[in-house]
Amino acid sequence: MARDSQAALVALNRFGFGARGGASGDLINAASDPRGFVKAELARPYGVLLEAPGLQSTPQLGQAVFAYQDQVKQAREAAAKAGTPPESPPQAPADQKLRRNLSLNTVATEIAAGQMAEAKPADSKSADNAMKPDTMQPSAAVPPAAKPSPQPLNVIQKTYRAEALARLQRATLVDCGFTERLVVFWSNHFCISASKGELARMWAGAFEREAIRPHVLGRFADMLKAVEQHPAMLFFLDNQQSLGPDSRAGQNRKRGLNENLAREIMELHTLGVGGGYTQEDVTSLARIITGWTFAGRQGQLGVPGSFVFNTNAHQPGPQMLLGKTYEATGLSQGEAALADIARHPSTANFVATKFVRHFVADDPPPALVARLRDVFIKTDGDLKALATALVDSDEAWQAPLTKMRSPYDFVIASGRLLARVPEDPGGTLNNLNLLGQPLWTPAGPNGFPDTSAAWAAPEGMKLRLDIASQMGARLGNNIDPHDLLEFAAADAASVETRRTIERAESRQQALALLLMSPEMQRR
Repeated sequence: MARDSQAALVALNRFGFGARGGASGDLINAASDPRGFVKAELARPYGVLLEAPGLQSTPQLGQAVFAYQDQVKQAREAAAKAGTPPESPPQAPADQKLRRNLSLNTVATEIAAGQMAEAKPADSKSADNAMKPDTMQPSAAVPPAAKPSPQPLNVIQKTYRAEALARLQRATLVDCGFTERLVVFWSNHFCISASKGELARMWAGAFEREAIRPHVLGRFADMLKAVEQHPAMLFFLDNQQSLGPDSRAGQNRKRGLNENLAREIMELHTLGVGGGYTQEDVTSLARIITGWTFAGRQGQLGVPGSFVFNTNAHQPGPQMLLGKTYEATGLSQGEAALADIARHPSTANFVATKFVRHFVADDPPPALVARLRDVFIKTDGDLKALATALVDSDEAWQAPLTKMRSPYDFVIASGRLLARVPEDPGGTLNNLNLLGQPLWTPAGPNGFPDTSAAWAAPEGMKLRLDIASQMGARLGNNIDPHDLLEFAAADAASVETRRTIERAESRQQALALLLMSPEMQRR
């Protein structure tokens, strides 16, 4: 069979995270059967699951947070009684609440000045290495003042880093990366934000492992239910605060509905804006899912940190939603409503449009959207069938590779090509912060943007160049960029890219230019 390097480049970049360096032979393998290479991962559903030593369940993590918070409280109370100021506990790093509206350059300055402590040095040398220019310190020319020794990481920081490392290593090592790209897509579609608070940061990785990964090749309705009942989502959108006005708890506490979760279910998770629902439907769904919460530290409703249905908070009586009446059946009332919303034609259209926009083009080809919408409807939301239909479509292979890689795609693709499997997540997390896509921390419930314009701004590209230059300076002596270009694109590489690398003044510069080439920046 003839080998098609251009189709192999599409297979690896459009559907995956790019070719791996070293002896992987990804481009050669993909060139023989590009579509089969991509679809091979769909035949390994258990390969989507992520298990690693030390990763715990959401209830276990919740109990750890509650215990940590109790310890901090006790320490403060003891210090207050003794009349001495308490030690400030180490705070979870990279809280984006105060930074997410600032410019990338401001974020870069802040992170460089204040967050390098979260990242261990790239090697085993002293932490002073973190202040060298090749670690992207904008103020490195100014001699740093003496700093106190960093405090040990608390349980929240350790958990976040462990979850991040497991995800980064999986993305770096996997063959093509199609299923990992699917995980990233659905995790962003059903996003939470680690900046919400300590529970959200603690649960961010577990949410993806438990609510997203098991259903990436399953049914949309099952993923929807798992997501909306996960404690991380309930906490992120405040549903634990929502009380049915006529429920026992609502009458006792004089509080009422919180519509956050209901609104985002309809607007962002299923039907989409203009999907045929009204504000009355949002309010009705909010009533239906009152009582969906998680057990707190006292465990009065169940195992602390686990999903529970609180009958006392649930709005009694039948509810009308999207023209259908849902009888007062408690927990199953909400589950029936979600099942119907998952099968709604507007949901099929919304999901198909986002799916095509993510993988193919910012302006999704209407015919491809219609075809995937029909697949979604006919298969009752079978997400493996949806992914297969995408790979089988000619449009997905014929569209030019013009979409800008997101910062996450870029740093993963670079690590894969350079055969650098992270042993510590700090450096990658800092790079993602700098580039404006902090892991599991979008600015709002609509997730990170999914268009080229969002990531191609000049200041963002300058920061990518800075990171690429650092990689070149650190690794260029031991890597031949010409060999890497063959791993990445072979004869699908453009004449311009080859000429640019050949004209570089050094290996280090050539490597940086390769990482900034269209073959590495576009998908």
